[in-house]
This record gives sequence, structure tokens and C-alpha cells, in this order.
Amino acid sequence: MTDPVIAQKAPYEVAVTKGDSYWWCACGQSKAQPFCDGSHKGTGLSPMEYVAPRSKTVYFCGCKATDNKPLCDGAHGDL
Repeated sequence: MTDPVIAQKAPYEVAVTKGDSYWWCACGQSKAQPFCDGSHKGTGLSPMEYVAPRSKTVYFCGCKATDNKPLCDGAHGDL
């Protein structure tokens, strides 16, 4: 598998904490969206670490098509 599965055609709203690491699911198969649960094994895709620069609400990409990985850039609107 080289293309990710679309988990949903909308972003995931998540309150993040400054300095904490979040592992974004890049394959779309995780049952813990938008975060990795290890489902990518054997897909050729790997999760991406996001370290929160400050405590705030961010929008993680759900469609896996963003050019601003791991955050949403509105790409789901073109799917």
C-alpha cells in the first residue's frame, strides 16, 4: 500500500498541550484517529510526530491528502 486510506473527509479537532508529542496516523487505518495505533505496519507508511509549540486547538488532517502534514489544509474539500 502506498496511498493512505481516507479516514474521514473532515479534520479532527484536538486540544494539544505545549511540548507534548502526538503521533498522527498517516495510513488512515488506525482505529484511534487521528492518532497512530500501529495499524500502518506493512503498509509502507509511517506516522508523523507533531510536537505542540503551544497549548491550543489544532485540526489534524482526516483525509490524509493535506500538503501541510499533519495538519488540515482543506484538501478534503477537493475529494
